[in-house]
Amino acid sequence: MPDSCDDAEVALPMKKAVPKPITVAIVEDDARIRRSLAAILARADGVKCVGEFPSGEAAIAQLPGLKPRIVLMDVNLPGMDGFEVVRKLASQLPETQFVMLTIHQDSETIFQSLSAGASGYLLEPPSAPELIAAVHDVFTGGAPMNSMIARKLVEWFKKSEQAAPPSSETESLSPREIEVLELLTHGFAYKEIANKLSVTYSTVQTHIERIYKKLHVRSRSHAVAKFLGGS
Repeated sequence: MPDSCDDAEVALPMKKAVPKPITVAIVEDDARIRRSLAAILARADGVKCVGEFPSGEAAIAQLPGLKPRIVLMDVNLPGMDGFEVVRKLASQLPETQFVMLTIHQDSETIFQSLSAGASGYLLEPPSAPELIAAVHDVFTGGAPMNSMIARKLVEWFKKSEQAAPPSSETESLSPREIEVLELLTHGFAYKEIANKLSVTYSTVQTHIERIYKKLHVRSRSHAVAKFLGGS
């Protein structure tokens, strides 16, 4: 019988790969809300809060170095508002998704958020289940927003669709790309689109990458906004 590990080959158990946590940053001027959001994220499995910022200026200075996958962005920040912060950060953080947080639920504010490049919209203060669901939703290609906001957005889009002719950018889309974009408009996640079109998830991702390139956008919400007549 071998008396050391050198005397025989020992079968070691395979280590299971641990998925990397979804990195999230918070930009919120209200310290109480900021602490509450951070506490919710700290208790969630598979999520890691990598930064908390009280202003847009602080976020712009530090977020490019952190490169979080998701940023929770307050709309009504002192000084530079959340819309402008997202516009400035979008080009520096192409892999980051932005979810806007606000007490407002009027159609114009909602649309401004999505046109700025945000991927979702939550009313403050979100409950713990709402926040964690939104983080996972946007991470997997969804566009989190509650039913009331979704209805208002659809109403806004319908008015825009009637008022604005299609742009040359949207006319450059292929029939399949238009089909994918229409499903995005109705709120379907990438996996659901793949099932509906009987294609693979990676095929949907390829279509969406081409759509973004043709429309000169970086988020599904901005693509939908432009497709339906927005800026």
